[in-house]
Formats: sequence, structure tokens, C-alpha cells
Amino acid sequence: MLKFPDDTQVRVHGLNETMADLYSEDRQMNQETAEEIMKRLEALNNYIPAADRIRKEYAYVLLKEYEGYVRGRVASKV
Repeated sequence: MLKFPDDTQVRVHGLNETMADLYSEDRQMNQETAEEIMKRLEALNNYIPAADRIRKEYAYVLLKEYEGYVRGRVASKV
């Protein structure tokens, strides 16, 4: 479940699997990775609006989610 700054919540199919795949590919936390996450989620039939402003907001939220995922994985290795 993604949570946006305005407290909107969106259920996303395949998010955890996508994060795990990107982590295993050693993807960095950057805009390119955010775009790749959106591309993969759209391929899984998740709807992400086409409007630039909304896509930027999605990218920001997804990158924060990925950052949290990476931190969790790193912490579990220690």
C-alpha cells in the first residue's frame, strides 16, 4: 500500500516483488529507478496516471518506498 503526502492510499499489485527484484539488481535510489519501478508496475496492470505532475508524485512516493525497503534489507543483514 502506497501512502501519498495528502494521506491518499493506493493498493499496488506486485510492489514487494518489484522492490525485491530491483534490490537484487543492486539498483540505486534515484529517478531512473523510480521510473523503472513505475514501468514494471504498469506492466503488472497497475494504473499510474499519465499526467506529469501525478507521475512525479508517484515517482517520489515509490522512491521513498524503495528507500525504506533497502534500509530494511540492509538492517536485516546486520
